[in-house]
Amino acid sequence: MRNYLVTGGAGFIGSHVVDLLLKLKKRVKVIDNLSTGQLSNLNRSKKNIKFFKVDISKKSKKLSKIFKGIDCVIHCAGLADLVPSIKNPNKYFSSNVIGTLNVLSASRESKVKKFVYAASASCYGIPKKFPISENTQIDTQYPYATTKFIGEKLVLDWAKIYKMNNVSLRFFNIYGPRSRTTGAYGAVFGVFLAQKISNKPLTIVGNGKQTRDFLHVNDLVKAIFLASKKLKSGTILNLGGGKEVSVNKIANLISNKKVYIPKRPGEPDRSLANINLAKKLLNWKPKVSLEKGVKNLLENINQFKKAPVWTPNKIKKETRIWFKYLK
Repeated sequence: MRNYLVTGGAGFIGSHVVDLLLKLKKRVKVIDNLSTGQLSNLNRSKKNIKFFKVDISKKSKKLSKIFKGIDCVIHCAGLADLVPSIKNPNKYFSSNVIGTLNVLSASRESKVKKFVYAASASCYGIPKKFPISENTQIDTQYPYATTKFIGEKLVLDWAKIYKMNNVSLRFFNIYGPRSRTTGAYGAVFGVFLAQKISNKPLTIVGNGKQTRDFLHVNDLVKAIFLASKKLKSGTILNLGGGKEVSVNKIANLISNKKVYIPKRPGEPDRSLANINLAKKLLNWKPKVSLEKGVKNLLENINQFKKAPVWTPNKIKKETRIWFKYLK
């Protein structure tokens, strides 16, 4: 496959996918409405890249035309973050469900050879057993998770009904350069690094002993590319680091200044991906250690200068609606 299209290609994960594809001498089209993505994330000086500012939630002839001649679609576009999805579920449904449907329809019309969907491990909710495998029961806890899972269902159902070659990759906690900085939930590295720049204490939820499964974006995009080549239609894969890391450990790697804020409802105490299937099917494994990944972020911390600085009071105000619905 020579011609790739990346939706959300100016965003955090999408732009790293674009970088890898260009490095591999692929021709790349990028779709992004720039609501959260940034053109500065893209190296537009490369001859094999074309950018289109398009909103995928609005079906149009322009959107369909962009897909002509495309061999593989990597669908990264969508809205993230928990709290905003509770405040505005309609916006999330429009982006993550209607947008996915429109991208699928355009891909089907253009007879793309492969469709890779960026799904979310949030579909597992708060599991009782670990590590979390692809067969773990689905238990979406809030609108973001629900809309991402509905998008996955569309992708896999379209594969069966319309004989499309579609796969779904469930991302756990992804971090690295260009990581998003908005939101008081989810983007822990963006929050912590902005606080460090401003010489503010890192805000740690609860006792900080809760764990997350982190995967560096460089490892992730290699898995995404391998999935575009190797996976059979209908495959679902977990993509994570396969290791539990406490929030306290992350904080200790970044700063000595910390402040603890109340534990939040609807937030899991643990996260650990079973990535055995990804290792087997992709012949892949994570290579960037957490220590190395954090060191690289600290060396390039200036990229977080413009990020909002969250304080305990700001977080309390931002998440008030969350407590209202999830207590």
